Amino acid sequence: MITLNFHAGTLSISGSAGLPDAAAKLAAFDERSKTFRARACDYAAIVMALIRSKTPFTDCARNYHTADTLPCREKITPRPHQQQALDMWKRANCRGVVSLPTGAGKTILAMMAMEYLHRPALILVPTIDLLTQWCSTIERFFNVKCGMLGGGSRDIRDITVSTYDSALLNIEFIGNRFAFLIADECHHLPSPENRLCAAMAIAPFRLGLTATPELDEEYSSVLQDMMGDICCSIGINELSGNVLSRYHVEQLRVQLSGEESAAYHHHRNIYTAFLRRSGINFSRQNAWSDFLIACARLPGGKDALHSFMLQRRIARAGKAKLEMIESILHRHKGERVIIFTADNDAAYTIGRSFTLPVLTHHTKAAERKEFLDFFRSGKYPVLVTSKVLNEGVDVPQASVGIVVSGSGSVREHVQRLGRILRHAPDKEQAVLYELVSANTSEESISERRREHSAYRRK
Repeated sequence: MITLNFHAGTLSISGSAGLPDAAAKLAAFDERSKTFRARACDYAAIVMALIRSKTPFTDCARNYHTADTLPCREKITPRPHQQQALDMWKRANCRGVVSLPTGAGKTILAMMAMEYLHRPALILVPTIDLLTQWCSTIERFFNVKCGMLGGGSRDIRDITVSTYDSALLNIEFIGNRFAFLIADECHHLPSPENRLCAAMAIAPFRLGLTATPELDEEYSSVLQDMMGDICCSIGINELSGNVLSRYHVEQLRVQLSGEESAAYHHHRNIYTAFLRRSGINFSRQNAWSDFLIACARLPGGKDALHSFMLQRRIARAGKAKLEMIESILHRHKGERVIIFTADNDAAYTIGRSFTLPVLTHHTKAAERKEFLDFFRSGKYPVLVTSKVLNEGVDVPQASVGIVVSGSGSVREHVQRLGRILRHAPDKEQAVLYELVSANTSEESISERRREHSAYRRK
């Protein structure tokens, strides 16, 4: 008789009977314990292999039950795209990744999946803000007390929401207590640390949620291994004008002043000359680390780093951008506007210039809540932020976004667009303005981040 046990985030397989080939491929012999050992996440595959081969076994690994129902407090009424996503996930044997745009109701989809399975569930989220938002939503729809791991809480229940960081600290002890694993913003999951949260859990049912599933080959493979294939992908274009607001994207090229242009090109030349001397190519992986190491070790490195920072600052927050912001704010007076920047310095500069509230990672939780509440009520019609509103915060509906600066990341740019697409009865169209300093590196950065169907509409 074979016995399955959960031990420190792994699956221990003992007994005299031989393992069927499908299970044996997933396990390795452990000389220390004289048992076979497998990843906890391979629990479902191993159990199915044992059942199909009619191999007798005792399952002592699972430490969760199957409830008859998950008591509902409020009826879940899905929209057609949410029902479509749930059906496709069910057809994938309740294991896969669903990609829906920001504002399309990914959390409600998860509530539908939880109601369908009615099994103990662990929900992984990247931030404390999302931790509290998920708990509030779960307790709104279901008559259960939600457990919390993170933000100073360690309350583990049949339905538990945890930050990735807190799950990593606890998963080797609780990885067998949940049948259902939900990974919100699952593009975070494949990182070397976060992937352990999924690898050390036995949950046979898995749902990954993201608005931006695009990953490099390695991380995409990890996500597929841990959560399953992308079983449903619905883009912004498919929901625009119905579930999401219609939108328009406008790129505005602005000119540096003569003084700014001279300073930009002076420092740009110092920086690029150092790259050539050092043989650093930013098209290669780890180029940024190589650049910083070269700056620390090679002659002229300190000046090159200083020049890099200065030329970037000039391009990101020139006088013409401030003038353009003022023009856009005047054009959209009375509307909810979010201004996005790539760094805190630019955000605070804009905040001081126009006396606007600024949200960065330095903003205290209570102050952040106050700013968002005032934005929702209209007391603050404009918010300035660096990156904290890209994801992980429930942002009140806005109709105008201004991207003053950003990285070349497609994910970041799509997330920012998603922040202004929440539908509202009186909202005719959302507008995203992208400000680009002409004849600077921002032009190529803009081209890279616009490589997405949401920006390539005819």
